[in-house]
Amino acid sequence: MDSEPPSSPQVVEDGGEEDEEELSGGEEADLRSSSGRGSLLTRRGITLRVLLKDGLVEPGDGVLAIHYLGKNFVGDLLNDGKIRWVETGQIFNSPSAWATHCKRLVNPAKKSGCGWASVRYRGQKLVQYKTTWLHKYQPSADLSLVSEEDDDEDEEEGKTAVQADEKNKNTKPGLNDLMVSRRSDRERIPVRYCTLGTRDAARDPHTLVELSAFSAINRFQPFNVAVSSNVLLLMDFHCHLTTSEVVGYLGGRWDTNTQLLTVLRAFPCRTRLADRESASAVEEEICQNLFMRGLSLVGWYHSHPRGPALPSLQDIDSQMDHQLRLQGSNNGFQPCLGIICGPYYHGNQGVASTITPFWVVPPPEQRPNDYGIPVAVEVTYVQDNFLTSDVLNEMMLLVDYYRTAPDIVHFNQYWCPDTTMMEKIKGSLSCHAPKDQAYSQILEHVYSQLSNIH
Repeated sequence: MDSEPPSSPQVVEDGGEEDEEELSGGEEADLRSSSGRGSLLTRRGITLRVLLKDGLVEPGDGVLAIHYLGKNFVGDLLNDGKIRWVETGQIFNSPSAWATHCKRLVNPAKKSGCGWASVRYRGQKLVQYKTTWLHKYQPSADLSLVSEEDDDEDEEEGKTAVQADEKNKNTKPGLNDLMVSRRSDRERIPVRYCTLGTRDAARDPHTLVELSAFSAINRFQPFNVAVSSNVLLLMDFHCHLTTSEVVGYLGGRWDTNTQLLTVLRAFPCRTRLADRESASAVEEEICQNLFMRGLSLVGWYHSHPRGPALPSLQDIDSQMDHQLRLQGSNNGFQPCLGIICGPYYHGNQGVASTITPFWVVPPPEQRPNDYGIPVAVEVTYVQDNFLTSDVLNEMMLLVDYYRTAPDIVHFNQYWCPDTTMMEKIKGSLSCHAPKDQAYSQILEHVYSQLSNIH
């Protein structure tokens, strides 16, 4: 669901304090011929254009990369020494401008990019090419000038790069990754985030993690959220139909002026999570539905059928990836909301499903190998006055899709000794449905279709 690169790529010049200065042709010649003249040698004197002209690097697609806090960014090196970010097509004048932009997407508090230490050309840091240039053209220069980058961040990048590459061998970025196999829910005891520590490959990725509050990590929630009751109704209905985990997308609008994310429509994925072949077609259909309704992709939801509605370590990484992709698809910040629905967890209060909106805060820069921090998102729920034909149609399509599924819930069975599955789903959906009696009758028609499934 990536945005198409803009037809006229935007040139980004802001690289923070580390941005390089452009040199004229004469200055570049002086720089090459000034052996022994340390006064001309500065970090800003050597640019990608200089390295290109002297043959130390060559232009090419996808030859530049940044690894930062477990995230990967890929860039093309252009003939004029500028960088084109593959994700959006944006043009950057220097490594530092690109690095600063990418790192601020992951960590908005980041002030500079340390571009030459952070950007790799064909796997090797650009600062090493700068050193090679100096050895060749200014052998008497003070090479300590080359290493004025942030040493701590340089070390941090090295530690995370291998782990990020290893992770990306098994996962493809993007919201299509929601269509992956997940383990069936079982009784899992959530752990506190503070007990996790550094990432551990031996740790079960399905470990559930308790949510933190923004205030507990000295942050303010950076956006407001309003969710339509019809979204909750359709999402809750979808999650009730099967004992397997389900997934769907959220459509809505993001207002940059009020910093309000409005979730207006749920788009259930009518496919099995392990079925990657049909996943692409389902995703394309949802893309078209979003476009026709003038909505943007604003988040995703999934179920923990019998477990607590808390994110697993796998959910935390998925959410962080989705946040990054939505932020990287345009020039401004846009949040991505994650929602977990727990319909049949016996720890729920009454028959209502537990619905948990969450977001992930990147780990501290000094601890880049930690997991992201899952935080609870405060949401305003807006009661709709009627059920739309879209919602009712989607409910009937879901009934038809799961009718022959081996993991369909049998609604004539009992959820607990005194409550049937049918009473359970009716009670939960009544929390979201319009109170008008006419709509109750419409829902009864849907429920009758469920009753006919054996």
